[in-house]
Amino acid sequence: MAEKKAETGNKNAKKANLLDHSSIKHILDESVSEIVKSRGYVEDLRMSNVRLLIGTIIIVIALVAQFYKKKFPENRDFLIGCIGLYVVFNGILQLIIYTKEKNAILFTYPPAGSVTSTGLVVSSKLPRFSDLYTLTIASADPKSISAGKTVELTKSVTQWFTKDGVLVEGLFWKDVEALINDYAAEPKKEVI
Repeated sequence: MAEKKAETGNKNAKKANLLDHSSIKHILDESVSEIVKSRGYVEDLRMSNVRLLIGTIIIVIALVAQFYKKKFPENRDFLIGCIGLYVVFNGILQLIIYTKEKNAILFTYPPAGSVTSTGLVVSSKLPRFSDLYTLTIASADPKSISAGKTVELTKSVTQWFTKDGVLVEGLFWKDVEALINDYAAEPKKEVI
């Protein structure tokens, strides 16, 4: 009976497979998104929407090529055009992912009532066969006058997980909130 209570008490606990780095990274990234949103930042979905639109175009091109009413020898030029468009749109999609998204897990607008005019880009890395999780917070528009300095946190995931793979959210929230506070802090002016 006591075991049952312990199980139901941890229903909301986030558990990861400690042997799968993707599972660990997913849990941590999901938690980072929750923390940033809880601080008043609203997620900017424009980049995701552009990717979805391009993906839809790619699927439509593939479907049109597959179900075109003429058979192969007659539709050869049409198929070549579809293949060309397919390659072009896939190239555009990969270019967006490589140049804009990189390791980003979250894009945000600036918080409501904020004096800054730029949101955040939250990125993370957990290299394969490594326990070091790197979280980076940067400005969505680094050229803006209101852009803050980029801040980074690198820590072993063993600091945040129990031996059973349960995320100790209090410790993780504390570290991520400290990083957000570090980003939001005003730079200290030097006294001459």
